[in-house]
Amino acid sequence: MGRIHKLQIIILVLFTVFLVSAAMAQGQRHRVFIVHSYEKDHSCGQPQAAGVIIALKHAGFDDKNMDIQSFYMNTKRRPELIEQQARIALKIIGEFKPDVLVTIDDNAFRTVALQLVDTSIGIVFSGMNGQPENYNETKRFMECRKNPGHNVTGVYELLHIVDAIRIHSEIFPDLIETRIVIDRDSPTGKAIYNQVELELKGLPKERWKIRVVGNLEEYKAELEAANADSSVGAIYPVALMLRDKEGKMHTGPEIFKLTTRISKKPELALNYAFCKIGLFGGAAVDFVAMGKQVGVKVASILNGANPGSIPVEDAENYALAFNLDRARQLKIKIPEEILAAADDIFFKK
Repeated sequence: MGRIHKLQIIILVLFTVFLVSAAMAQGQRHRVFIVHSYEKDHSCGQPQAAGVIIALKHAGFDDKNMDIQSFYMNTKRRPELIEQQARIALKIIGEFKPDVLVTIDDNAFRTVALQLVDTSIGIVFSGMNGQPENYNETKRFMECRKNPGHNVTGVYELLHIVDAIRIHSEIFPDLIETRIVIDRDSPTGKAIYNQVELELKGLPKERWKIRVVGNLEEYKAELEAANADSSVGAIYPVALMLRDKEGKMHTGPEIFKLTTRISKKPELALNYAFCKIGLFGGAAVDFVAMGKQVGVKVASILNGANPGSIPVEDAENYALAFNLDRARQLKIKIPEEILAAADDIFFKK
């Protein structure tokens, strides 16, 4: 056999190996679908998705071996479209055929994920405010948090509100009461009401009070009442969706800008990104860290783990963040040792 013929055979073998390897690699591409309850770039949803992607990359999943597709239900601005958006999301999921579905916030979990329980798709929820056990009564997706047993696992959004009040007490030693203002009509508002009561169960009742509002005008009235009450030392505004008397919908960023115009008392922030919008701050949910926690679960499923064997967990971390412009506006000096421990500080340069 001539040298040229041998070389041709070697080239042919190498080319065949390349084609087979490429085909195998193509066959091993993983698919992840992320359904947001929110609109694109929302300050709660986008950090969670970013955390998921960071954790996946750390686990070796990137553009070379994974396809990610996202769908934004926009249910915070258009709550009347929840069911319609869920149907669209389910149709796209059926076409995309993901290995893992990630749902961000309760609306996506309730209307999309629960429709896919016990299918071949692994499901990981992020930022759930409602109690998993309550959703389990609607559709059984979990035997228990430690061992879910179906195709669903996820991360419950622990608010860390006890830590938030404790840190505010360090800044304001004379803090008597934290006034918590929650919207009445949204599913998230109702879920957060239960979360707050559960997390603050061990804290003396005189340290906190919940006020529930049904519209923007009632919210303004509560802010004014809190400002007039000397026993109120801080406000925890978690009304994230309110209509005004004209029927116009207002979401979190608009509500918080209104809050800082009316209120003369420091605010605790549900999400540390809300400090960037203008709230005073303190200990707040770290949505990026929660997304990373979710991403670790997604990576485990892509590596072959059974979702039903992966425990449902609470969000482990909170972030310490402050808005220094708001602090100056309120004439508050934050102790240096607390500022030094902060994860993020926002101010205009």
